[in-house]
Amino acid sequence: MQPSQADRQEQNETTNPQSRGSKKRRGRLFGQDGVSRRSFISHAGLFTATSVVTGIIGSSFSGSKQGDIAQAREIAQGRYRVRDFNYIKFRQQAFQVRLQAAQNNRQIEIPPHPTNGDEERYANKIATDTRGLPHDQRGEVDLQAYDSLTRALTTQNPDDYERIILGGTRKLVNPQGPLAISLEGINASQIAVPPPPTLDSGEQAVEAIELYWQALLRDVPFNRFEQDPNVAAAIAELNSLPEFRGPKQNGFVTPQTLFRGSVIYVDQRDRSGRTAKYVTPPGVLDGPHISQFLLREIPYNTQFISPLIRTALAGRDNDFLTNYNEWLTVQNGGSSGKSIKFDPTRRFVFTVRDLSELSRIGGALFFGALLILNSISAPLNPGNPYINSKTQVGSAATFASAHFQALLNLAPSRAIRASYWQKFYVHRRLRPEAYGGLVYNNLVNGTSYPINSQVFNSTALARTFSTFGTYLLPHAYPEGAPLHSSYTGGAASIAGVQATLLKAFFNENFVIPNPVEPDPNDPTKLLPYSGAVLTVGGELNKLATNYYIGRGHGGIHWRSDGAAGLALGEEVAISILRDERLGYNERFSGFTFTKFDGTRVTV
Repeated sequence: MQPSQADRQEQNETTNPQSRGSKKRRGRLFGQDGVSRRSFISHAGLFTATSVVTGIIGSSFSGSKQGDIAQAREIAQGRYRVRDFNYIKFRQQAFQVRLQAAQNNRQIEIPPHPTNGDEERYANKIATDTRGLPHDQRGEVDLQAYDSLTRALTTQNPDDYERIILGGTRKLVNPQGPLAISLEGINASQIAVPPPPTLDSGEQAVEAIELYWQALLRDVPFNRFEQDPNVAAAIAELNSLPEFRGPKQNGFVTPQTLFRGSVIYVDQRDRSGRTAKYVTPPGVLDGPHISQFLLREIPYNTQFISPLIRTALAGRDNDFLTNYNEWLTVQNGGSSGKSIKFDPTRRFVFTVRDLSELSRIGGALFFGALLILNSISAPLNPGNPYINSKTQVGSAATFASAHFQALLNLAPSRAIRASYWQKFYVHRRLRPEAYGGLVYNNLVNGTSYPINSQVFNSTALARTFSTFGTYLLPHAYPEGAPLHSSYTGGAASIAGVQATLLKAFFNENFVIPNPVEPDPNDPTKLLPYSGAVLTVGGELNKLATNYYIGRGHGGIHWRSDGAAGLALGEEVAISILRDERLGYNERFSGFTFTKFDGTRVTV
């Protein structure tokens, strides 16, 4: 079929922007400052609240046989006529949808991005992440090296990143990654997180005390939390600290709430962005500590992935960075030369140390959760347009498992871009291992770093010294933390974006059938669980918090890192769904699900 005169005109306007027709089209669609929403919508007749693509072109294109867009070749076939597909119209739809997505995202305001002020407050950068750069014997960064880092982050010149002065063989993790422009979802600068606690604050001290307890309790099974005397001591101390922001029951930390996850949002009532809102996601406190999605076999077509994991052996041989020289080597970007000693017998996640090992590397996790949901016949989200269709089902194209899988696998990179933007370009918060060095130097070397006295007076620190012979924070990973700053948690942002997508895809109120928990006498086996009802939404929330709290069990993240990371990931997921929805032809009223703060939203 030969192109019509109109086809040739459109092609000319596309390839020759100086043509008269092109100028007229641009004048209709674009204002002086980009796309005019009013002129765009009136031109295209697009994008009502409930329908995006159906009737997308409106009267701008002729449907007649002699129309000015394409000459349709008709073939007689029964009662109706089958026409060749209108290729140009479809191409124009794609352009308009992408244009509208860009315009929608551009209209989202940039929120405030307050920091905690610590980087400016301390000239020696003791409250800032500097690991991987050279440090002196006290662990304070070489300021010339730090300037080489901040210069690159300021100029964003790729050559300047190659001039960053490192202190060892380890390399910084992807500082230019956050500068990549995503073609779907929100821009990183449009996502707000509250500033982390300051170095000298009580809240920072309490987060440190919780981490020291996590290190002390690494080898305690979760099912022993009710009986273990050291767990009781941890609970008593956390209950005595009013700044503790983790989950509670009736205002108290309990064995059921200890080391479970929370989420931090910016409090929308404070327009400065400085005030945080702390929440416990629905379902996180229900039932066993470990999510059902970490305890079930994952069916992957004809293969099956076992939930039994490789675990580290219990004991001090698998606790690291407790020697000062080892600690300093790792701060400088070197290797301690040590490695984890693993148990030859695989088992279910059973202890605090087990969860730290799972979170160190990860696994199938949320992709596995998708496959498990399919295997247990979990119903799709009630808003799925094919649920009530008499003639159609979804597929890899839209609204079926393979479609969900594609979005699920795309989303982590988008969440990491947003999280790393906060890490490198906004907060640069110090890691817990560096904070432990400040505590150590105050007590051993007589420095006077501004650490809140609650840490020095804590039972957790006293027991750490009596158990490990050090005031450094013992780590479960010999390499310590990755070489990027602490806030927000990258793994947590991945958990947040993927858990949110799965809640949008499936019916989150569906009750998990035949729930299980590890056998307390043999953690290579499972027993039926018969307590509180466990739902898809609750167990996805629990999976997300398990993953980020496990990073704290390893010693590499503060609670608030993960709590803010989940909220950030959730926002990225919502923005991806918002853009994705623009392209559907189905009659679809939107993705409806429950956020981590318990509110229902429709995207």
